[in-house]
Amino acid sequence: MKSVVIHAAKDLRIEETNPDSAGPGQVEIAIEAGGICGSDLHYYNHGGFGTIRLREPMILGHEIAGTIKVLGSGVSGLAVGDRVAVSPSRPCSACDYCMKGQQNHCLNMRFYGSAMPMPHIQGAFRQRLVAESWQCHKVADGVSINEAAFAEPFSVTLHAVNRAGSLLGKRVLVTGCGPIGSLCILAARAHGAQEIVATDVMDAVLLKALEVGADRTINVAEHAEKLSSYSANKGYFDVMFEASGNERAVRAGLEVLKPRGILMQLGLGGDVSLPQNLIVAKEIDMRGSFRFHEEFALAVDLINRRRVDVKPLLTGIFDLNDAVAAFEAAGDRSRSMKVQLSF
Repeated sequence: MKSVVIHAAKDLRIEETNPDSAGPGQVEIAIEAGGICGSDLHYYNHGGFGTIRLREPMILGHEIAGTIKVLGSGVSGLAVGDRVAVSPSRPCSACDYCMKGQQNHCLNMRFYGSAMPMPHIQGAFRQRLVAESWQCHKVADGVSINEAAFAEPFSVTLHAVNRAGSLLGKRVLVTGCGPIGSLCILAARAHGAQEIVATDVMDAVLLKALEVGADRTINVAEHAEKLSSYSANKGYFDVMFEASGNERAVRAGLEVLKPRGILMQLGLGGDVSLPQNLIVAKEIDMRGSFRFHEEFALAVDLINRRRVDVKPLLTGIFDLNDAVAAFEAAGDRSRSMKVQLSF
């Protein structure tokens, strides 16, 4: 089978790899759609991110959906021909964190396409994938396989909402309107946010933010004062979802958060300097959000029931053999939101 293998920065190859066979409790899936994630782009452009570096060739990819072709023994509830979204979250279910229900912090996590451990965890950008049956969630009739492949990044934002607590009637700020920021808008709206304001430095992505449900958008590169106006009376927003990883976005958001507001950090960047006096004086609650686990089932359900519409965020589908072009397009924010590969 063909797989998308990263060897080093800018060294992406389509290679023949050997497929696995479905064992007990497993299924073999013909992968049909795979979304290119920000972490995939970090491996492609830089050979890793932070202290995580490629040390051996690795199949990329974890935003996937496809059709079941083979059932292993003992599998129930699934059938050959079922279309499924596949969760890449594969915790050990035995470590202390798994036993506490914090599977996203599993000490032995096997998350597709991750160079954190050595040997690396091979990813899912391949024509055939053997997965545990419990990773697979059925896709409803009428929902495209490309929409189903959004379940993974949508799960990331649902976990952030889970960490933030109730959004019912809350005023929400989203900073950074790439795929994760835009999906935060969908997640916040689905969970009862009263008002959503989104910021970015590019008009093209802000248009997408409006399309998926933001009430107002602000280009902070051109009109930073429009965001600053929300700082009156110690702030306006109850919750901020920070998806840019940019220090200026964090600082600007802290200025417009209400006292006891919540800053949810999703964006990954370098070390940042924070205004501690402001955080203390306004009693700001800063929280991180890392991956997901149980939220994947909810993500598929919301997409299946048409409670959210992810279609506006899909801006390109490339054939597997054109993977390099797909990665180049995905890295160009001026023309792409979410790019997927077709297998």
